[in-house]
Amino acid sequence: MISDADRPVVGSSPRSLARQRSVHDVFGSGIVADVILWRRKDATIGMLVGALASWVVFEVAGCTLLSLVSNVLLLLICVLFAWAKAAGILNRPPPPIPEMHLSEEMAQEAAVFVRFHANMVLSAFNDIVQGKDSKLFYTIALWLWLISVVGGSTDILTLGYTSIVAVLTVPALYEKYEDGLDRVAKSACMEVQMYERICSECLGKYLTKAKKSQPR
Repeated sequence: MISDADRPVVGSSPRSLARQRSVHDVFGSGIVADVILWRRKDATIGMLVGALASWVVFEVAGCTLLSLVSNVLLLLICVLFAWAKAAGILNRPPPPIPEMHLSEEMAQEAAVFVRFHANMVLSAFNDIVQGKDSKLFYTIALWLWLISVVGGSTDILTLGYTSIVAVLTVPALYEKYEDGLDRVAKSACMEVQMYERICSECLGKYLTKAKKSQPR
């Protein structure tokens, strides 16, 4: 199971105290959660526009990733190199490019996020294969079936772009309408558990009758 040391630092939540963890906490309570839940709207809109532009370039225009990246980088370094040389000759300021580096804080936050969610996946897998969580099994089975159906009707690039859009919209909508969706999900779960119990009882009675009807 996931230990407390694996969990990211949990901040305050506007939800009621009865909820152990909010949607924001589930996504790590950091920059990633802010972007997914539209708390940094500029970054979220930028990702959506970038995903749409990428889909148009790769799917509609037919460009390849390698050629696009190479051409963009070639154009960028040529412009910056010519700018820097011209600035030195004309005594002008060089290109205003900040020093780019990955800070230790960003690396640690990304590592904690990846580690926590990897442990969540492994813990869920153990609960499913050991038969401890029927609700989780039905949920995962439904999602895998949906992915199989969608994957059979589209290509991997379109599926990837659609997934980005879903990640940037579905959690935000769920956070907004969480109370109503939780009530619906709870009712559906109770129905599934009731039918599961009925099926188990019927199967048990059938096996008992079959066992009694066997000749000794």
